[in-house]
Amino acid sequence: MRKINSLMLVLIVGIVSLVGCSWLPGFAPSTSGGTLNLYGIDPVTLDPAVASEMTSHQYILQLFSGLVRFDDNLEPVPDIAEGWQISDDGLTYTFFLRRDVRFHDGRAVRAADFKYSWERACSPATGSTTAPTYLGDIAGAGEVLAGRATAISGVRVVDDYTLQVTIDASRSYFLAMMTYPVTFVVDRENVAQGAGWWRAPNGTGAFYLKQWEQGSRLVLARNENYYGQKAALGSVVFHLWAGVPMNLYELGDIDVADVPSEYIDRVTDKSGQFYTQLQVVPELSFTYIGFNTSRPPFDDVNVRRAFILAADRDKIIDVLYRNMVRRADGVVPPGLPDYESAVTPIPHDVARAKELLAVSRYGNAANLPPIVITTAGWGGVISQAMEALIQGWRDNLGVEVTVRQLEPERYVYKLKQEKDEMFDMGWVADYPHPQDFLEVLFGAGAENNYGEYSNKEFNNLLQRAAAEPDAVASLELYRQAEQILMDDAACLPLWFGYSYTLVKPYVKGYVVSPMGSVMLDRVTVGPH
Repeated sequence: MRKINSLMLVLIVGIVSLVGCSWLPGFAPSTSGGTLNLYGIDPVTLDPAVASEMTSHQYILQLFSGLVRFDDNLEPVPDIAEGWQISDDGLTYTFFLRRDVRFHDGRAVRAADFKYSWERACSPATGSTTAPTYLGDIAGAGEVLAGRATAISGVRVVDDYTLQVTIDASRSYFLAMMTYPVTFVVDRENVAQGAGWWRAPNGTGAFYLKQWEQGSRLVLARNENYYGQKAALGSVVFHLWAGVPMNLYELGDIDVADVPSEYIDRVTDKSGQFYTQLQVVPELSFTYIGFNTSRPPFDDVNVRRAFILAADRDKIIDVLYRNMVRRADGVVPPGLPDYESAVTPIPHDVARAKELLAVSRYGNAANLPPIVITTAGWGGVISQAMEALIQGWRDNLGVEVTVRQLEPERYVYKLKQEKDEMFDMGWVADYPHPQDFLEVLFGAGAENNYGEYSNKEFNNLLQRAAAEPDAVASLELYRQAEQILMDDAACLPLWFGYSYTLVKPYVKGYVVSPMGSVMLDRVTVGPH
């Protein structure tokens, strides 16, 4: 899942039209269970095939579901699929669907609905930027993505409740990829209503969309026909663009609030009112500055290395982020099961940075072409962290870097085409595996490889690691690949994140996962 420009910490502009949704025909609203009040902003889209940022995903995860989900240990477990079999060669997965799953309007979910949903996601007409990454390993998906076919040959409906999926090569992380929203089932009849169908989505999740008024209010209500354990909450009210979340939290208008750095002293004061309400969770997230390696000057590895060494990340983390994040020397964050990064730490070394710039093909800063960094935002207002990086390059290298902004709601959707010489990006794990960082962000031809980085040895290691059946040997290959990535200065790694969240004492079960998501069906609200 991508964050929308982690340096700016800006909010997405709501771009959907005013929607007031009542419950679906034949579907009565919940009248018990309590209400959870949250701060929110408008989703960019509620189409699981199209959404590729965390704001939209947080709503989609409540409204839709797929074959597989993660348990509390971040292991893939059955969801709509009640189980599966894997062939001896690791290529064919046979999923057995539950027979009690229904869309919100009551229609039964069958295997053919998944085949339709995945073929729709891969269709060029849908415009999904996530289907190539998360469905592309299925045999025949590439032909559909390229417009050469309409059916995915590797997906076969055996019967109403059996789906057989064949992938092009053994992948240890394939089941984990099946938890990503682009794999979720959608209702063909709902989609047929037209381009704006997702403004009144007929999903399968623990909640349905009861009301959405752009810029004001979005309400989820409990799905009484949910196939799993029904939500304890009767409803969840998102107060859209309602003000400063910390102020709303103090006033009691919302029950949960993320903590910005300027409040960290107050919430970590053991004698203060907030300390016992604070949850701190290490994130599987990575923030970085990307280099456009396809054009000057960052097609020169020495220039890339110089920009990395000239950035005083420790000072930014200490002064601006109040040590609420961890410095990143590599790409893969701590906390992935059985994976421990072994990359060599990157120092802040101005003298060495100048030496590398001098031995680059440009010789000195004066000979560099104009350098622009792409970021999200409006009106020329950039974050203090971005300002600090730019000032550091000016002071330490004598390089002037200018800023070009893209509208936040367009950023991750248009960055691939519109990037300049540098760009900033934040990434949160879709599944807890090093492949989701190394290959998904930097593999040759990967949809999210915005900097167009390519290294033959790196890519060969990724291919070997993915096919290696021994888990220990596979992870060692990923470690070697990560070191090559850093030696090649593919990006400027900034930090790994934590989530700091305040939760009212009467709210139980509100748990932010290391991947930044919250399953609201587990939450209860007590008397207050």
